[in-house]
Amino acid sequence: MSTKVRVPTLGESVTEATVATWFKKPGDAVSVDEMLCELETDKVTVEVPSPVAGTLGDIVAAEGETVGVDALLASISEGGEAAAPKAEPAKEAEAEAASAPKAASSGGGSVDVMVPTLGESVTEATVASWFKKVGDTVAADEMLCELETDKVSVEVPAPAAGTLTEILAEEGATVAAGGKLAVMGSSGGAAAAPKTAAPAAAAAATGKDVEDAPSAKKMMADHGIAAADVTGTGRDGRVMKEDVQKVISAPAPAAPAETPRAPVAASDEAREERVKMTRLRQTIARRLKDAQNTAAMLTTYNEVDMSAVMGLRSEYKELFEKKHGVKLGFMSFFTKACCHALMEVPDVNAEIDGTDVVYKRFVHMGVAVGTPTGLVVPVIRDTDQMSFATIEKTIAEMGAKARDGKLSMADMQGGTFTISNGGVYGSLMSSPILNPPQSGILGMHKIQERPVVEGGEVVIRPMMYLALSYDHRVVDGKGAVTFLVRVKEALEDPRRLLMDL
Repeated sequence: MSTKVRVPTLGESVTEATVATWFKKPGDAVSVDEMLCELETDKVTVEVPSPVAGTLGDIVAAEGETVGVDALLASISEGGEAAAPKAEPAKEAEAEAASAPKAASSGGGSVDVMVPTLGESVTEATVASWFKKVGDTVAADEMLCELETDKVSVEVPAPAAGTLTEILAEEGATVAAGGKLAVMGSSGGAAAAPKTAAPAAAAAATGKDVEDAPSAKKMMADHGIAAADVTGTGRDGRVMKEDVQKVISAPAPAAPAETPRAPVAASDEAREERVKMTRLRQTIARRLKDAQNTAAMLTTYNEVDMSAVMGLRSEYKELFEKKHGVKLGFMSFFTKACCHALMEVPDVNAEIDGTDVVYKRFVHMGVAVGTPTGLVVPVIRDTDQMSFATIEKTIAEMGAKARDGKLSMADMQGGTFTISNGGVYGSLMSSPILNPPQSGILGMHKIQERPVVEGGEVVIRPMMYLALSYDHRVVDGKGAVTFLVRVKEALEDPRRLLMDL
């Protein structure tokens, strides 16, 4: 019996991925849930496990190929059956290819290069880069250009071998799904090259026997990094996206001492660098501004004495780690305090849907995590049902996935409230922006010793400013202040959490 291995769901509005690495080869024995291959999208890396135990048959989608959701990747012969004949998967792949959109023919030996399907409810894209110019000879499936939508980047391959004769949509142009990008002349052009020709040529050019991950090659090109300067950690030394990120984030080596040179006069314009915003960055900017324009956003502030939390953590951190296998941090205290306050002030855990207010009777907490490429906010589901240990373990797991680039779209969706910790970067006070459709976000800040008055005396205490930004359309001022006071009370006397006070 043969089982088909298909591309899993990649996330909301993500319709295709690139096969980055195969961990197994045809004829290899595999067990249930053993990793077969790794797929890459522009945002996440997806590992594909084996659905059954058996023998890996033919691989239909080779490394470097672009595949859609539910596309056939390979087949597995269960039990002791021999691997399936190569002809069958090939036929199935041809059948699937037949159902995919084809490039339109203009007649006279020319082929139109069309905008591919961009994803559900995505109707247009921006031409980000052309990899070829008019007059260039291209092989079948060689990448011609890259398109950017609000959420993903889409590479457009050549539908046939030939010569690029006309580019109809220049870089920066907005094109509709199904629109025409360019025209290729196929008659008299180069013979169709096998799909492995381009990767083989690239590998030869770099002096390697394996092809680097497509996302890694693009990132190296964008940042002007040579392949020889990156150490690959993938199979057989393959350079992965994370390897390039490490080179980008690494501190620059100290320059050797040299004789000082006289400054060179230059205008301000000559010393500026102008870089066009990616479509994704434009979308982020627009949505953040939309949040300000749509929500009646206000911020209320308070401060909390962290002495009790710091003392409790210091007293039990070794015992906690010994029993639960994870360190006791501050985030579990803040998460539990927020969950406690959200139960009392449900407006902060609600959202507006048209003319309705939707109250969430659960807490899916978004927690900001730093990565080499910036902050991401994975969502911890049903946080209100978790213990301190479970919260710390989940935060640690999500943090590791974020730093390794393993977060899926599902890991970052569905949050009902967010905690943003700018204190880890030294921020003393800020006003966080709402993450729509959520109605509240708590900003944590740096713990700093300050003089405070207690019982008529000035004492030094480790203090932290707290900021709650909220949507005044849903949350009244009284509710916002009450929420923040409850968080403050729970942190200054953690026993209140145990007593549900």
